[in-house]
Amino acid sequence: MAPAKYIPDDLDRRIIAHLRADGRASLSKLSDVLGVARGTVQNRLDRLIETGTLLGFTIRVREDYDEQTVHAVMMIEVVGKSTTQVIRKLRGLPEIYSLHTTNGNWDLVANIRATSLSDFDRVLREVRMIDGVANSETSLLLSSL
Repeated sequence: MAPAKYIPDDLDRRIIAHLRADGRASLSKLSDVLGVARGTVQNRLDRLIETGTLLGFTIRVREDYDEQTVHAVMMIEVVGKSTTQVIRKLRGLPEIYSLHTTNGNWDLVANIRATSLSDFDRVLREVRMIDGVANSETSLLLSSL
């Protein structure tokens, strides 16, 4: 029997919120901001990592850092029961930044980041050539608001 899924409490959610704003925050800084002992923050972080609630720490880059990057959203329709196969192939494309299942007319939503329009064009062709992809619709993301 699988262990029960860990459900973060209020303190866990506050820790996560602070780390989203500053992923480099020290244990001391987090304990000061949250008003709890440093050991409490360490124990909570250890538990969040062990349970898979936190998958890791990363950096965020300014939107204008790489203005040449092409950002797009692709809606994908999958034929029959080939979703698992299609997902496996899509995950193999490094330009697929994130992939989501969805409801409605489309089965999957892919966030694409390509280094140029020619790379973007290549990615579109590669996705459309995957066995099981019936249809797709792609929109370029022009600016973030």
